[in-house]
This record gives sequence, C-alpha cells and structure tokens, in this order.
Amino acid sequence: MVKTIFFVLVIVICFPLSTWGQGHIPDWAKDAVWYQIFPERFRNGDLTNDPTRKELQLGAERDWEISPWTSDWYQFQPWEAAYSKDFYNNVFERRYGGDMQGIIDKLDYLAGLGVTAIYLNPVFEAYSLHKYDASTYHHIDNNFGPDARGDLELMAKEDKDAGKWQFSAADKLFLKLIRQAHKRGIRIIIDGVFNHSGTRFWAFQDVVKNQQKSRYADWFDVTKWDDPATPDNEFDYKGWWGYKALPEFREDPNGLVKGPRDYFFNVTRRWMDPDGDGDPNDGVDGWRLDVANEVSPRFWKQWRKLVKSINPQAYIVGEIWDDASKWLAGDQFDAVMNYRFARAAVRFFIDTGQKRYQVSDFAKQLAGVRSVYPVEVNYGLQNLYDSHDTDRLSSMIINKNRGYDKNASPRQNPSYNLRKPNPQEIRIQKLMVLFQMTYLGAPMIYYGDEAGMWGADDPDDRKPMLWADLKYDNERSHPIPGQSRPNDTVTFNQDLYEYYRQLIRIRKSNIALRRGSFYDLLSDDEKGVYAFGRKTKDNHVIVVLNNDAAAQTISLPLDGAFQDQVSGNELTGDGEGLKLRLDAKSGVILVKQ
Repeated sequence: MVKTIFFVLVIVICFPLSTWGQGHIPDWAKDAVWYQIFPERFRNGDLTNDPTRKELQLGAERDWEISPWTSDWYQFQPWEAAYSKDFYNNVFERRYGGDMQGIIDKLDYLAGLGVTAIYLNPVFEAYSLHKYDASTYHHIDNNFGPDARGDLELMAKEDKDAGKWQFSAADKLFLKLIRQAHKRGIRIIIDGVFNHSGTRFWAFQDVVKNQQKSRYADWFDVTKWDDPATPDNEFDYKGWWGYKALPEFREDPNGLVKGPRDYFFNVTRRWMDPDGDGDPNDGVDGWRLDVANEVSPRFWKQWRKLVKSINPQAYIVGEIWDDASKWLAGDQFDAVMNYRFARAAVRFFIDTGQKRYQVSDFAKQLAGVRSVYPVEVNYGLQNLYDSHDTDRLSSMIINKNRGYDKNASPRQNPSYNLRKPNPQEIRIQKLMVLFQMTYLGAPMIYYGDEAGMWGADDPDDRKPMLWADLKYDNERSHPIPGQSRPNDTVTFNQDLYEYYRQLIRIRKSNIALRRGSFYDLLSDDEKGVYAFGRKTKDNHVIVVLNNDAAAQTISLPLDGAFQDQVSGNELTGDGEGLKLRLDAKSGVILVKQ
C-alpha cells in the first residue's frame, strides 16, 4: 500500500515553548556544532611527554614502545608479537602520544571545519589510554602536558587539601587550550566521571594502605576490610559493573557522601573558574557526565546549582542512552547525548529488509523523542551517530542489520567487516550528515568521521586521527587469526571533509536550522522520500531526503522561489506545487528566497 503523508503546516509550525522555560539551555549550545576528541588519539604535538614503559609499569621483562601513529592498526609491533599473539591482549597497552599541544596545534583545523564546541573525553591524570580510571581529578594527565616527570613529582608531594592545590605544567597548558579555543569562538566541555575512579586514585590508595583508619574510608563502597590477623587480603569493594579496576564512590540517601561530594565540588570550581576571580571565561564551558544514570539525582541537583552559580551559561549534558525525561526537568541536566536519534537514523538510512524503518516509521520515531522532552531541550540535544562507545559511522553503514551498537566488533562478531567504505557507502554517510546538520538539535561529529575514518567498536573506534599531512601504512592485517581482509589505503578524504564543511556552513548561515521551529512536510514510504521544514520569522528552510536506491521525482505543496544550498540550483513552485527530482541517496536544502 502506498503511504504518502502531507502534514498540515499551521498546526505544527508554531509550537510554544514548554513550561520548562527559556534560558535554561545557553544559546551557544543550541547553535553549536560539536566535535568529540579522544585526547590520546587526536594529535601528538609534543614527543617529549610521551608515556614510557616505566610509567606503565609493564615489567623489565616486557619490551614496549610508543606505537607509530601512521602504522597499520591491526599490525603487531615487534614488542607486541613477542608478548602475545592475541591482538586484544596488546592493543589496550598501546599509547600513541596524543596530548594537549596536539589539540592546540589543530584548533585552526577545527575552526576551518566550522566546529564551535569541543567535547573532550577524560583529561585527568589516569593510567589507562581512555582516562576513565582517574588517579586525580584536579590535575590534567601528565602525559598531556610539557613536563611529564615534573608533574608526577608535583602530584606526589602535593597536599590534598583543596586550598593548597597547585597548577601543574599540564594544567597550565590545558588552560592555554581553553584560551586559544575561546579566541576562535570554540567552547570546551570536559568529561565528568563522578561514579567511580581508578584504583590509583589518591584517596583509594590511602584506603588500601590504611583500611578503616583511612580518613577516606567512607568514600568508597567497601564491602569487606582486610583482617591483619590472617595472611590473606580480605579487602573488597564494589566496582563499576563489577570491574574492580573502577571502584565506585559511596552514596547515601542524599547522593554522594560528603567526602567525594565536597571533592567534586572543589574540582568543579577549579576547572570552571581556575583563578577564582568570579569570571568563568578562563574555565571550561560545561560538562559531559559519564554514566549519569548511575549517580544519584540528589547529587546532580546539588551539583547543577553549583555549576550554574559559577557560570549561568555553562552547559550540562548527560550520557543517557534511553529516555532521559526525568533528568531533563530543568533541575539536573540541560541535555543528553541523543543516542535515540542515532538508533532511529541507523534503522532508516542504513538497515535493509525487515529491520529497516519506512519513512513514516522514521518520522514517528523522531516525533516520539521530541514529544517526551521540553521543547527547549530538543534544541540543545547532542545529535550524534557514533562515539568512543560505538563502531564508527562508516563501519555501521558497511555492517548493516545488526542493531545499533550490537555485535560491533570482530571480538564478538567474527563476520564483522573491517574494510574501508566504498563510494556508495560514503554517499549514505553524506546523506546522513545532511540530515544531522539540518535536524532539530546540535550535531556532534566524532573525531575523524569527516576525514573518512572507519573502525569497529572499542578499541577499533579509537584509532589515531587521520591527518592530511601524514602518510599512513595500508590497513591490511586482521585481528582474528586465519581471517583476511582487503588491503586498504588509508588517506585523508578531502571530498568528504569538504562536504562536512559545506553542510556546517549552510547550518550556520540559516538561523532556522539552529533555532527554527520544526515540522514534517512529507513521508512517502513508496518512494523513500522524507521532507521537513525549519522556520523562523525571516528564514524558511525545506529539507528533502531521498533514502531510496533509485532516483525519485516528487511534488511538494510549496509556492515561490527556492534555492538548493547544496548545489546552488534554483527552483520555483507554482499553483500545482514544487516539482523536484532527487538522485538516489541524496538530499537538498531549499531556502525560500
């Protein structure tokens, strides 16, 4: 049955703001084009601060070196092959040397792309490559700064009283990054991991050493203390999802207990207003909150008040993968990472057969997400497709019909295809980017997607960034013994980069795409065409997407002159509507003239 739906415009164009009210989400966050950076893998700007084998404490019998930035991702380095023949026994010990200087060096690249806001994965001192296992929250990782050894010495000697905290060399360089980003009109938010620390966290180390006598004994969820009368170590505690490497902070009916709560409040003040002069312009512009649903709402409500008292224009975004309504009532978070947007998009643009959403299904799913959140929240959601927790967008397109973030690695799915995307798959990526840059909410790019990077889920989604000024080895190795894959060249995709840049420029040039109302215009299941509008008083934009594998011709109930911002072509609608021919897997952005 043909299912073609035209929507009545006057009913849905002018929806009112909800009782959540205006002003809770800063305007800059509604206008933002986000870019997520995984610091250890973005750019090595300072070779002198690279991690060493001694720092990683791998043992004298095990050889180890910094991994070459441009090497084949799945190729064993000599020291890896000597240690284990299992790729996944080696890869998590790799370090590539990404640092703060590397990010500073590439701020002009980001500004040229059109990025206006950066989300940094954890930057605090930690053992791991991902830094979700903090050793401290009031210092930037020593390997991200210009004096790695000196910073370690400073941290070892420093008084843990907040009033006596010092600024390390890495801390100072991070503050320089903030200043340099702000000069370019780029905001920065950082990862707040307030559910758990690492086992090297200074307070946890004191608990391990002093047990019940530690002044930090009540900071963690200790389930059993060591009995000194026995030769065994009975000490036990709760770790995040059972992982003992990530001890959880203790909560009571009021949220995090006083010790860690006060510590995180001081950490928040430190990074939001580093010099404590009441002017937050030298600090971070907000926070992304890790596993936010696993921290008590009571804590978040207290913490939000602190954040907004320091900087009313700060942005708070939570990592919530499903319905986040109860966190978005105006007293906890401003927005969330919009994984529901990503799931719906994958089923519409990528999946085929029974798993695929028809146009009307897709429109219904999007409307469902919009309907459960206050209107203003929808403008501030981070609309992402991929992140450090999923396979990359291009690899999702290659490996369709799996479900979002399911069977996304050769570790769990031997049939997962590791190759680079072909031109037809890049065409799908471009169509998805067109939708992402024009839909309600703030688009977020995972580092390297614009450069043509591909990769399975963790750890393969965390490859070193692909840069145009570097020559990379072909990717030809496979992590699973006995399996083969194509010999793929690894080069910066300039055409894809320019497409991202063009779409971002179009978004910035049309306020309707950032602040305008939203309405569905057409859902044609037979032709696979979806059209919607964005509108302000002075700017009217119509977006039309052909998700079909064949070219389609449609007619829209529009009068007047329009210009396609992608191609520059001009079109005119008459009394019979506006006729439009769309190539397969393509879209147009029509602006009313």
